[in-house]
Amino acid sequence: MTIETTTTAGPHSASLDLGVIGNCSIAALVDRRARFVWGCFPRFDRDPVFCSLIDNQPDDGDAMPEKGVFAIELVGMTRCEQTYLDNTAILSSVLSDDHGNAIEILDFAPRFVRYERFFRPPQLVRRVRRLSGRPRIRVVLKPCLGLGEEPDEITRGSNHVRYVGADQTIRLTTDAPISYVMESIPFAVERPFSFFVGSDEALRAEIETTSREFLDKTTDYWRDWVRALSIPFEFQQEVIRAAITLKLCSFEESGAIVAALTTSIPEAPGTQRNWDYRFCWLRDAYFVVHALNRLGTTRTMEDYLGFITNVVDTFSESGADHLPPLYPITRGGALTEFEAPNLSGYRGHQPVRVGNGAATQIQNDGYGAVVLAATHSFFDRRLIQPGKDTLFAQLERMGEIAIAVFDKPDAGPWELREKQVVHAFSSVMCWAACDRLARIAGTLGRAERKDYWRGEAKRLKGIISERIWNEEKGTFVSTFDGDSLDATLLLIAELGFVAADDPRYIATVEAIGQKLGRGDLLLRYDTQDDFGYMHTGFLICAFWYVDALHAIGRRDEAKELFGRILKRRNSFGLLSEDADLKTGELWGNFPQTYSMVGLINSAMRLSRNWEEAF
Repeated sequence: MTIETTTTAGPHSASLDLGVIGNCSIAALVDRRARFVWGCFPRFDRDPVFCSLIDNQPDDGDAMPEKGVFAIELVGMTRCEQTYLDNTAILSSVLSDDHGNAIEILDFAPRFVRYERFFRPPQLVRRVRRLSGRPRIRVVLKPCLGLGEEPDEITRGSNHVRYVGADQTIRLTTDAPISYVMESIPFAVERPFSFFVGSDEALRAEIETTSREFLDKTTDYWRDWVRALSIPFEFQQEVIRAAITLKLCSFEESGAIVAALTTSIPEAPGTQRNWDYRFCWLRDAYFVVHALNRLGTTRTMEDYLGFITNVVDTFSESGADHLPPLYPITRGGALTEFEAPNLSGYRGHQPVRVGNGAATQIQNDGYGAVVLAATHSFFDRRLIQPGKDTLFAQLERMGEIAIAVFDKPDAGPWELREKQVVHAFSSVMCWAACDRLARIAGTLGRAERKDYWRGEAKRLKGIISERIWNEEKGTFVSTFDGDSLDATLLLIAELGFVAADDPRYIATVEAIGQKLGRGDLLLRYDTQDDFGYMHTGFLICAFWYVDALHAIGRRDEAKELFGRILKRRNSFGLLSEDADLKTGELWGNFPQTYSMVGLINSAMRLSRNWEEAF
């Protein structure tokens, strides 16, 4: 076991210093006292069974939450040291007191191959063992079955407890004394105990044997998976942890990758910027696929591309006039946004929102995002993609819509809710759709279509270049005929719209650093939006800036900045969406896939090659 993180229990309110465990079906967040404070069953986007992360007040400190928590407390604990088992998603928490008593808790979600398919039940496992002394523990399990609703009924058997609600039932199976568990009575840990919590299914084997088998097989799975990664020579631990976290945010059944595992962690305190991120955004597709390709995680990439191409199929069949910017993880069901009044919010910051109203917005960059992501399936020989001509025809429809809307107002990449303008990023992504379609047509031997798309890409590029260049400012700008900057302009060289050595791009990068830079972080933009001004740095923007500095030749500066940004990670090596500009404290939904992808892509660019390392 390699120690990656160590945390010490102490007075604090709710925090994003959390570890994540999961199995690509469910996930849970574990706090610095080894408590489950977030977790949804039976999948990421369902109601949280453990919800205390977003149901607390600033002055709660380390008090036991009243509901939505699973805690295993060491009586008299003064210290909690936490670490992931090397190259796994298995979290070890060592709890100790000042009298020589100590226990270890191993937390994981089973994941391994069984009967030639992945076994990933909606189930979490906690293994407790004595390390020294005569430790006593108190078990507190208070699940919610609904949005902050307590169970309608609690029943017990000889080795299990059932928590019954209107829509689902959660079962705890354990070899610990059931009465002690139900009544939260302290008891001594004289032998190992195991706790299985999840769907209402009986465990059909001996508890300790099953727990140990699941642990061993899950450990082997993750280490084999990491062994197959393509990682840089430098930043290995950082990339491995980011890659595992990205994997944990994938819903393997459909191939979707969620933006984050949580809802309503504010982007900044007191701002009402509380959103539900447990869905799949098309905008992220290109960047996620790019990171997965660099890591060599072919299966996850192929599954994700399958999700994206299914989106294309559904859209083509629906006859809809615009492409939704985000989807549920199974592509089915509505994303109607509403508030959950029974939950008090993260540190009391309400509202707690479920669903996301951005699903109804017009965001024209989505057409380019889909085409860019799907382009991989035409060029990557590792991927077996049947029906490429059929898929190309469907992507061409995306391209035709992109041509029609490239100069039309939309909500833009930052999902503005009250105003629409023609955003530079949306327009450039529409251009990218045409550009990539020309390349795809070329590889398919479709010369006529190649010429058509190349001509359209050239035409759009000429118009966009003129409308987003501000001669007076000497930079590209964030909207047609505008005068302000936003961080997405950092991406136009990576997307191929301009060359990285284009003086216009260099000037734009430098202006963004001066105008939007705040220490090591970046604002998305510095203009007022529907909710006021930005008070935190958007972490993916910091990685985009690192990449842009590297692209324009400021490589040493880029690497130094990257090293400082890495220090913004929590003690488990994870990132949320945003960070406080002064303190660096993490805010926003967690763990943020976009941030972990940004870390991976920047690390791959900045690291020395293996051939140069020795």
